Amino acid sequence: MSKYRLLALDLDGTTLLDNKTISNASKYWIEKAKDKGVVVSFATGRGVQNTGDYRTQLGLSSPMVLLNGADIWKSPEELIERHFIDKKDIEKLYHLANETNSLFWGYSPDSLTRKQEWTPEMFDRRWMKFGFSNQEMAVIEDMKAVITKWGNLEVTQSGSNNLEISIKGITKEYGIRKVCTMLDIGMDQVMAIGDSYNDMKLIKSAGLGVVMGNANNHLKEVAACTTDTNENDGVAKAICQHIFEMEYFWK
Repeated sequence: MSKYRLLALDLDGTTLLDNKTISNASKYWIEKAKDKGVVVSFATGRGVQNTGDYRTQLGLSSPMVLLNGADIWKSPEELIERHFIDKKDIEKLYHLANETNSLFWGYSPDSLTRKQEWTPEMFDRRWMKFGFSNQEMAVIEDMKAVITKWGNLEVTQSGSNNLEISIKGITKEYGIRKVCTMLDIGMDQVMAIGDSYNDMKLIKSAGLGVVMGNANNHLKEVAACTTDTNENDGVAKAICQHIFEMEYFWK
């Protein structure tokens, strides 16, 4: 058995190609890891609304950490935890998005709702994650500073032009620690692979933190090792190297 018993995979920019599909090589080596007894879990900023198809493709019924840890599932049918942002904070985030002319979106249990779909009734829903996007990096940095100063929200990014907001302390690391408790394993038995800021805490705390070749340099500085890019089967190569301890091959 591999010394790593849990493989925590980010999706966008990591397991997924740029066209949002999973390569055959990645599917093959993920299946091989499962056959070896490794539990494969997503640790992603995506929600149930846009992860189910990937879960099905890979034949996974294992625990999942979604919405950067705000939505944690033991199986496709069994929810473990959900963490909701206070309604007053949602209103503040909404107004900040409009004041800065930013695109925005939110994840509730029922929907992924974007700016153009937002109606006054949306304030009555419960939201687990709120996101911003703006092509002006200065605007992103200013918003990040403002929200961080509020002191009660977790602020991270999955790209240089966005912000992802959840309640304070809710991160991918938090979610994977919960999964480890469920599986009765330690973080030293986790191999985590990611590419962006919202992966950083998990990458630093995992037994083996692997970053993609397309990851930002800040993440590469804190990771144990770097694999190839998402377009060049970096996940497949990392599994082959670190779980099977062999030279990578693909038919």
